[in-house]
Amino acid sequence: MPDFPRDVSLACHDLRTPLATVTGFAKTLLRTAELDERDARYVELIDAAADQLAGILDDLARLSRIEGGRYEPALVATDTAALATSPDQRVSVSGHGEAIDTDAPAVQHALEALAVAAARHGGIDEVAWTVHGRELELTPVSATAAPVVLGDDPKDFGALVARRVIEALGGSVKLEGDVLRVRL
Repeated sequence: MPDFPRDVSLACHDLRTPLATVTGFAKTLLRTAELDERDARYVELIDAAADQLAGILDDLARLSRIEGGRYEPALVATDTAALATSPDQRVSVSGHGEAIDTDAPAVQHALEALAVAAARHGGIDEVAWTVHGRELELTPVSATAAPVVLGDDPKDFGALVARRVIEALGGSVKLEGDVLRVRL
């Protein structure tokens, strides 16, 4: 099926219109409507779910471009330590970064997806990135989380896409013991 990546890209594009409608109305209701606490919470859940769906569509579209040989990212200068930073409370960062030219939003999302997958599928409360320039180490990655984080066991779409993005940008992802080593 040589046209499959193109077809997936088209589907992602077409799904954005109804998703934008859901997102737009949810944000409008949150901003302008006088909702009781329960209804406000429901609209917040709809808004958060729509944002999550948009992220999955972004990942799927990016993966289809990679698989179809059409991934042409806009490279911008950014610091590798900043790329490892995540709003997720389970993820900490230490060390010193290095300036590189890369697809910063995609790489930051990829690193977050790898870290969250390691925590979620490893059954642990916290993981840590240690940054040494272009080399990043994520610990701990348990034996149960390792195949998921590496994308070998497709239980986490974000982690699967993360590896493909990093590799498409010339980097590498490998596991050594309970340490995930990422080179950007």
